[in-house]
Parts: sequence; structure tokens; C-alpha cells
Amino acid sequence: MKFFLTFLLVLFSVCINAQDLEKLSKEVTEEGIALYRSEMASWYGTDVLKENYKNMENIGGYFSYLDDVPKCIFFSKQNKVVATISFPTNYNPANAKVDLSERDFTHVEMDYFTIRQKALTRISNDTIFNRYDNTNFNLVPIIKKNSKKVYVLSGASVNNVVIFGNDYLLTFNNKNEVENVEKLHKGIIVHNIGDSGKGADASGVHSHVLDNWQQITPTDICTLMLYQEFTGWETYTTISKKYASIWNNKSNRAFIMKTENFKKIANYQLEKNKKAENKNTQDSNK
Repeated sequence: MKFFLTFLLVLFSVCINAQDLEKLSKEVTEEGIALYRSEMASWYGTDVLKENYKNMENIGGYFSYLDDVPKCIFFSKQNKVVATISFPTNYNPANAKVDLSERDFTHVEMDYFTIRQKALTRISNDTIFNRYDNTNFNLVPIIKKNSKKVYVLSGASVNNVVIFGNDYLLTFNNKNEVENVEKLHKGIIVHNIGDSGKGADASGVHSHVLDNWQQITPTDICTLMLYQEFTGWETYTTISKKYASIWNNKSNRAFIMKTENFKKIANYQLEKNKKAENKNTQDSNK
């Protein structure tokens, strides 16, 4: 009876952990995709603007958000909206809808604008933010229900590299005041595109050491989706003391497991490969 109760407790614990990890995987995947959709609108929005707007020196900044469709908003130095670029789900610039009417921010847009500008001010005055050569900060405001955030990513200003890390998260209260600023990675990780090969075996990996971000981050997912066309990575793994997170670029989904289980699977696969190699060697010597 005692053994049976112990077994049930262990089984219950395993099920609860599995549910927690599934929930974590789902949440980080959704947040990462939201970042990606915003960044895609910003990437292509800038190109579309340059083709259609003749007074670029008047541009004071931009931000993107999802309003049924992805939109990129460009505002003047007088803080007036001067361009609204809406994209289809495939982000094809040729199908973008361009509105160059000058107008005021909507109520929703004013929230995005405000937290973006306050994030810029915080970046200029807070020593937590580090700058590296050949990189630029990309600010991505995300507003969902009562959650207001600005993610800060480091983008490469040179070709053929992908940057992870040197990213940050600013959270805001309902009054659009900064409540918290945190790093998502301890440092910066630079991958040269093409180093990991191509095809089914193409992959990459980096480690996480910060206690609050043991799992793959939304910024990791955003970067992986943005650069998938160039890297050819089928999967990407982040590993920490607590979690191993595997991103699948075909399904656009993160799978998070405990690191101890990840290592057991990896060791099992390694032993299996060794046995297969030894068998092949023995067969060839016969």
C-alpha cells in the first residue's frame, strides 16, 4: 500500500511538471511569435516607407503593432503620424497598404508611442544597457490586455551574423511608468551564418545562466524566425541548469524539458550511435 501511494505521488508530480512545462512552452512561443510579427512589420515597413515617402529627414521614429493586421507607424519629429503601413500575413511589401495622411495617434498608438519613448530614455540613463560595436538596439513594444512591455534586442549592423543576447525587458504599469528592467541574457552571443551547416542536421545552441531566464526567451524565438531564411537551421537549443529548450523552425514551436532529462536522452542517443558504429566496423572487418 505504501509503495502504491508513493508511486501515485511520483506519477502525479510528473504529470504536474509536464503540464507546467507545456504551459511555459506555449507562453514563450506565443510571445516570441508576437515579437517576430512586430519586427517583420518594422523590417519591411522601413523599406516601403523609403520608396513612398520623400521627406525622410522629418521622421522622428517608428513602432509596429498588431491591429487585426500588422501595422508599422512612422511619426514625425513633431510627434504626428505621417505614415501608416499595413501588411498582409505574408508581409509581402508589394501588397502593403500605404497611408501617408498626417494625423494624431489613436489612443492605442499613444500607449505604444509613450512606452517606446520612455524605454529610449531609460536606455540612455541606465547602466544596465550595454552597447557593442556593429550592433543597434531594436525596440519592440508589446501591449496585451493589462500587460505593457518593451523588449530591446541587439541587431547586427554587419552582414552574415546572427546575434542573440544583449537583450532586455522593460515592464510598465497602467500609468505607462517603468516598473522593472532586466537582462534576458548575461552577455552577447554572435553566430556566423553558415557555421552550422545546412539541411536536417543544421542547428545551433547557446547557454542561459540568468536565474529568471532559464528557458528559451521570446527574443531568441523572434531572432530565430527572422533569420531562418538565412541560417537554414532546422532546430536551435538553449540549455541552462534547469531547462533545455528546443526550437523547431518547421513547426514554429518551443519544446521545453528539464535539463536532466535532456542529458539522459542525449547520452542514450550517443551510446546508440557508438554501438551502431562498432557494429558497422565489425561487419566491415569480416
